Amino acid sequence: MHPIIYDVAVSIDGYISGPEGDVSAFPHEGTVVEDYATRLSQYSTCLMGRNTYEFGYAFGLTPGDNPYPHMRSIVISSTIELPDGSQVEQMANPNAETIRAIQEDANGPIYLCGGGVLAGWAISNELVSYIRLKRAPIILGSGVKLLDGVTHLPELKELEMKAHDGGIIYQEFEIQY
Repeated sequence: MHPIIYDVAVSIDGYISGPEGDVSAFPHEGTVVEDYATRLSQYSTCLMGRNTYEFGYAFGLTPGDNPYPHMRSIVISSTIELPDGSQVEQMANPNAETIRAIQEDANGPIYLCGGGVLAGWAISNELVSYIRLKRAPIILGSGVKLLDGVTHLPELKELEMKAHDGGIIYQEFEIQY
């Protein structure tokens, strides 16, 4: 079974985006972005919530397009409307068993790319194996939380920490349920 990895940029006050999905304060170049691109190429499947998927519309993504063409991409939503012939799949109301089936079918690690509610649900259901944080030295004050609605508080074992230019810290944690 392949691991689910929550790989996300986060502000020091715990937000993955600011108000109205604003991510402009996060770095968009440099070694931290290069390292992320390398990791991204190693994922086989992507899980994302509706808001994360629709966020791409502001950058030219059209409904049904796959933002990660080299991956199987699944939008977790009961409300999104995708056109026939979509390059992404929609999964409404998943449970732990349906996500574990995706893990069984995957050809490699699974990228949980957002958002905070989906990540909180997945951790509460003991589905996420690793958290990879790109901690930016910014304060957003509000927005989308890194983890929202977590009901199970696992322990974390730090596997790696790397400093990048501009005060950005990459950390990888193994989740121990």
